[in-house]
Amino acid sequence: MKVAPLHKALQQYGDTIRHLIVHTGQHYDETMSKVFFDDLELPHPDFYLGVGSGSHAQQTAKIMVELEKVLEAQRPDLVVVVGDVNSTVAASLVSVKAGVPVAHIEAGLRSFDRSMPEEINRLLTDAVSEFLFVTEPSGVANLKREGIDIGKIYLVGNVMIDSLVRYREKAKRLSVANEFSVAPRAFTLVTLHRPTNVDTREGLEKILTIFERLSPRTTIIFPVHPRTRKMLEQLKLAERSSAIENLRLSEPIGYLEFLNLMEQAQLVLTDSGGIQEETTFLGIPCLTLRENTERPITVEIGTNQLCGLDVGLIVRRSFEILDGQLKKGRIPELWDGHAAERIAAILRDKT
Repeated sequence: MKVAPLHKALQQYGDTIRHLIVHTGQHYDETMSKVFFDDLELPHPDFYLGVGSGSHAQQTAKIMVELEKVLEAQRPDLVVVVGDVNSTVAASLVSVKAGVPVAHIEAGLRSFDRSMPEEINRLLTDAVSEFLFVTEPSGVANLKREGIDIGKIYLVGNVMIDSLVRYREKAKRLSVANEFSVAPRAFTLVTLHRPTNVDTREGLEKILTIFERLSPRTTIIFPVHPRTRKMLEQLKLAERSSAIENLRLSEPIGYLEFLNLMEQAQLVLTDSGGIQEETTFLGIPCLTLRENTERPITVEIGTNQLCGLDVGLIVRRSFEILDGQLKKGRIPELWDGHAAERIAAILRDKT
């Protein structure tokens, strides 16, 4: 969702900028990876590193080893990285050590929680980047506080929203809710994958308790991340989940299908950063099952509310939303569908 808009924006400079796409293979599930290339009309990657699963150290090391080979063969003038995953920091470190400048899209976001692997990835990537493309004002303030040269910082908007704007009408033409036998505005959409929520018995039992309390009031659609499904089986909680009335578990679904469901939902429960942003743009109520967020603008002016994994608070706020007590939000500045175009123009002028 972040690479596709930049790919399209750079195509207009094809006579001056040649760009190649590297897929590290960190997101190794076929359903979760290939479908995004199809949905977002991305070409087949120029390089596929095939890294697959593993610990943080294993993934980071494998990406660095394999990407170094690509850099040696291609000798690029710039490496562009997105987000805050292991691929982001691995590509940044190997590139800068090879003398290749790095541009970071989605720079400056901070949860101020260093127990999150993503926070470490964000800090390290920003520290070595030459171009820092920021989605919201808090990112600029964070980078300046950390001593980053202001000349490297660009507030450009949000490429995730670029994808949403581009594919919103196409997604609207789908009828995904019908496949779950629910009507629009009559269901809650859930996406959970963070280890603090789904990798422990305590976390999963709290989540199932939330579902049990909400299910008499709303159908719950939950496309299950592969790791979450594995943990439900491993902790012997799958039977409890299957017994919950009105809980519809499914395999991971494509970007367009998820966007269609998100726009039609009464409520979204998530621990994903990107979905906090997308629901704010769409005006959909969002409860984030985390104690913090690196995207504070979604709470400050958007439709997002932080709840941690407090069962009582989540259920209470969910009922308020289902009863029509909605938090009013507005769309942040520069979230207009043109962030990638601004980035491409800067790269054309500055590199």
